Amino acid sequence: MDSGALDRTVKLLQPVAATNSANEDVITYTLAATVRAHKEDVSDAERVRAQQVGAMITTRFRIRWTTDVYAMDPTWRLKLVEYAGVEREYDITGVKEIGRRVGLEITANARADRETLYT
Repeated sequence: MDSGALDRTVKLLQPVAATNSANEDVITYTLAATVRAHKEDVSDAERVRAQQVGAMITTRFRIRWTTDVYAMDPTWRLKLVEYAGVEREYDITGVKEIGRRVGLEITANARADRETLYT
């Protein structure tokens, strides 16, 4: 895998079962790894639901295989670190192994309006 193509930083978030203050079971996400990735937008779509327009972006990310991420599956989430402190959150829909312990190809969806600004 060409290291020059890994030009983005992504945070991989692993689900963790927890209990909230009302003693209810909830799923929270903890940072499993911060890695370099190659990003390739696959498609975008606009859907009209309940008279609201929502844009969905499907993206493929390629990362190096590591012991921190080998067990990744679609229950995980991904945050793309963009410019000026903006992070875009993606729901992972598929994970494929590239070669034998060479890399992982992650297919993920993000709503165009789902950006989080961190200062």
